[in-house]
Amino acid sequence: MTRTMENDPTPFLSPLSQQINRDGHTVRVDIYENGEGGWILEVVDHFGNSTVWDQSFPSDADALNEAIRTIESEGIESLIDAPPSGALRH
Repeated sequence: MTRTMENDPTPFLSPLSQQINRDGHTVRVDIYENGEGGWILEVVDHFGNSTVWDQSFPSDADALNEAIRTIESEGIESLIDAPPSGALRH
């Protein structure tokens, strides 16, 4: 059976989605099927800020590898934004 966004609007979350900890920071890596055979990569920081890649990936493993590559080359801090206005830092 093929899932489509038309008959099931709930995005499929990859089992490769996970939390990654580096340098005292944690981000959540969410990888979703886009309904067209590709995978969307989203990284969410502890403030709820979201970074979503513009392009989709051919597999969920490719998306996870890109998240890890970004964290290793640019640092996990590159995926953490300021807390929302009025929020307290943890």
